[in-house]
Parts: sequence; structure tokens; C-alpha cells
Amino acid sequence: MTKQIPNLITLLNLFFGCLAILSAVEASTLFTMDENGGTVIIPIPTSIFYASLYIGLAGLMDFLDGYAARFFKVSSEMGKQLDSLADVVSFGVAPAFIVFQFLKYSNSSEIGALSISNIWLYAAFLIPMAGAYRLARFNIDAEQTTYFKGVPIPMIGILTAAFPLIYWNSNSPIIHSLFKTPLFWYAYILLVSILMIMKVPMLALKRLGNKKQLILPLLIVVLEVVATAYFYNWLAIPFGFIGYCLVSLLYKKTITQ
Repeated sequence: MTKQIPNLITLLNLFFGCLAILSAVEASTLFTMDENGGTVIIPIPTSIFYASLYIGLAGLMDFLDGYAARFFKVSSEMGKQLDSLADVVSFGVAPAFIVFQFLKYSNSSEIGALSISNIWLYAAFLIPMAGAYRLARFNIDAEQTTYFKGVPIPMIGILTAAFPLIYWNSNSPIIHSLFKTPLFWYAYILLVSILMIMKVPMLALKRLGNKKQLILPLLIVVLEVVATAYFYNWLAIPFGFIGYCLVSLLYKKTITQ
């Protein structure tokens, strides 16, 4: 029975991913008419917060299934494949729907918004496509045992889940204006997709081993995240992500040793 505990936790990852998709789909931008017959844009409701919450819970399950596998000393090819399938849903498809809704909202402020085709919103689904490709490559690559090639998809999922929290908890006009700009979302989709499929060595936090050279830069990143969280709340997540990428790029040789 204990052999199945990691798989059950992985399935909880998938379950929360499904709930995140449902929450993101329900939080849709709507158009209505005012009393003068003009078009009124109703913003994405704050219920999209639940999508962020569920992705966060999926991330917790993704961490715990690996911990449980090591604790019970069980490992299987089925568990590896199941983990990848759950990750595609929770950190690929679910975040894509968050981006889809923000992209829809940002396009709604453009001139002629009602005539904009939904095909321009489908760019959001490049994220799970890139994520699925990355996971498939990871599953057949024997080199990725102490480091990753490309940014892991759970990090992209958590990063994307931070955006609704940042948007509705910020009073900054700069952030609100940025999130209402379609170009920002198209650039984000392209950037995170490239980060996932690239073959650049990236740090595996679970496999630090004796790489003492990384202790100081990682400590700086942690302090950066804590300071940002204190002053700017959820902006700490993208700042931490940027810090992780910089450490990985600056210490490529150390990571692959």
C-alpha cells in the first residue's frame, strides 16, 4: 500500500490542476450594455484567485510526491510518467487559461474589441505545448539527474499563478497598465515557452549536493524574495524566479558538475 502513496499524492496534484482550470474558465471577461446602449467591459472577477490557490496546492503536491517516494524508498516508471501527465495539466494547461483570461481582458480594451477573433487568444496554449515537449524530453534524457535542461514547468506554473494575486493586490498604475497591454502577455507566452524548451542547464534545487559555490548566490536570492514580499507582496514570486534564472545562467559550469 505504501508504494501507492506517492502516486496518490501525484493524483491530488492533477485534481487541483483540474480545479484550477475550472476556476480560470469561470472567471471570464464579459461585455454588456449600459443604459445608453454603450459597451461596458466587465473585468475578470476576483474568483480567478482560486485558480492561483489550486495551482499553489498542486505545486505542494508535486513537492510532496517526490518526498514521499524518497521516504518510502519507492520509485517506478509509472510514477514518473504519472507525475509528468499531472504537471502538464496543473502547470501547463491551468496557467494557460489564466493567461487566456488576462489576454482576453487586455484585448477587450482595444478599439474594436467586440470584433477581435478568439484566435488571437489561442497563443496562450503555447505554454502547455512547450511544457509537454519539455517533460517528454526530460523523461527520456538520462543526463537530467542533478540539473535540469530548461526551466521546470512547475516553476512556470507558479510564476503564472502569481499574476492574478499581483494584479488585484496592487495599487500600482504601472502594473495595472502593464497587465492590460496585450503585447505584455504575448511576450510572456513566448518567453516562458522558450525558457522551458531551451537546453541551457538550470539549477535543480533538490540536488544541490556539495556545490558550496551556490550557497551565497542562493542566499542572496532568498533575501531578495523576503524583502520583496515584505514591501511588494506577491511580486516576490517573479523576483524570485528572475533570481533563480540568473543564478542558473551565471553558474552553469558549477551546476553541471
